Amino acid sequence: MTYRPDTTAAVGYRPDTEAGVGVVPPPGCPAHAGQARFGGPARPAAQSLPLYGPEFAADPHLFYERLRQYGPIAPVELSPGVEAYLITSYSLALEVLRDTERFAKDPRGWRALNEGRIPPDCPVGPMMMYRPNALFNDGEAHARLRGAITDSLTRLDPYALSEYVERSADTLINAFADRGEADLLADYAAAIPLLVFNELFGYPAEHGLRLVGTMARLFDSGEDAAEANQELLDYMAGLIAAKRRRPAADITSWMLVHPSQLADDELLQQLMLILAAGTEPQLNLIANALRLLLSDDRFAGELSGGSLPVQDAIDEVLWTDPPLANFGTRFARQDLDLAGVRIRQGEPILTSYAAANNDPELTSGGRLGNRAHLAWSIGAHRCPAESPARVIASVAIEKLLDRLPDIELAVPVDQLAWRTGPFHRALVALPVRFPVTARPTAAAVPAAVSAPSAGSAPAPAAAPAEPHGSPRTAPAESDPPGQSARAAQRRRWGSLAAWWRGQ
Repeated sequence: MTYRPDTTAAVGYRPDTEAGVGVVPPPGCPAHAGQARFGGPARPAAQSLPLYGPEFAADPHLFYERLRQYGPIAPVELSPGVEAYLITSYSLALEVLRDTERFAKDPRGWRALNEGRIPPDCPVGPMMMYRPNALFNDGEAHARLRGAITDSLTRLDPYALSEYVERSADTLINAFADRGEADLLADYAAAIPLLVFNELFGYPAEHGLRLVGTMARLFDSGEDAAEANQELLDYMAGLIAAKRRRPAADITSWMLVHPSQLADDELLQQLMLILAAGTEPQLNLIANALRLLLSDDRFAGELSGGSLPVQDAIDEVLWTDPPLANFGTRFARQDLDLAGVRIRQGEPILTSYAAANNDPELTSGGRLGNRAHLAWSIGAHRCPAESPARVIASVAIEKLLDRLPDIELAVPVDQLAWRTGPFHRALVALPVRFPVTARPTAAAVPAAVSAPSAGSAPAPAAAPAEPHGSPRTAPAESDPPGQSARAAQRRRWGSLAAWWRGQ
């Protein structure tokens, strides 16, 4: 069978004609002589490169170039002693991510784990081990679990979401506008997802910052990753118990009554999946796009209404440095040959979205307005939250540039540090400076973004008074009639703004 990728998805894509081979290195490439399947001498044995540590974090694309010397797939080390294969080819990534017959998402067949070679406290374990959610299941189980997520996300009003993000951004900018300097990662990019998910899930606001920090520790895959994983489990269990007692107009409550009839553990893991996909990658998308806008000459005019809009900057980041750089984990269902490499049953194969997007076999240029990158993955497990994620990132960036048009990096761009870890592309900090502006009146209270549309999904069976942290707040006795919910919510957001400023 001849492999024919989706050529409408790529710019200048030149596929190979032999099934499963992927991209053939051009003449003169160090890997060209190693393509034994094309009559050349045997490819030199590949030595696993570590996808962790400061050297990899500083310049991952250098590592990807080294891996390409061995062909479109090569062995890597995710953490000490944890081996995997990494795909760096766009065409091979398409093939593997779409092939559900030879490759499974379910990691319970992970050979090294089942043979006891992966310790329970392995730093990358929380990102790769089985959970009963849509990400780690296949077939009918995946469809049932994914349906609960997509149906709940469909109920979000994108226009209300945009307004909510804009007002949340104002709250945060007000907290540092009179300082003349800020760390846009800690003070802004990390906080936007926090505020949004406080509202969408019904989180108590005071727990949000801790939650985002816990998620960051999970993605860093450091020594405390297992501890962070347990903290998330405990918090989700408490949230679900609260929503069972008092459901509200939020994603948690909607998923509780979804026709898929999720078990408690399934619901907990679905919420953890949405949170993981909606906080850490989201804050990195915002921060990485801001870094580009503040440092790349192509976007220099953007701060004063230049030619390239924020959406194009976001797409450029998704092409070059996607916030989730290496993931899309698959496990071979049986022993097989993949692009000239022998893969044993149960061995993990990751896709480097960053490397595949920058595959030399794709023609350079012509990316403006092109969204054929793999940052959202592809196939059955493509990210279902692409649309709200783009809304959150673009509105957050546009609001910041509108409020602080003269903002600039406080250090040279090449002095910015990157966090270590095999999966993400994440800055340590994004220090900026700007002319001091008077702090305006407290931003208006963000409107609820989760009001359901008629007929979009089953409504909760009952609607008692919502608990603290839900899109609506029960009236206080002192509130005037007709304005009590708004006044109570204003107090909550005023307290959050003060808490964020350390007051």
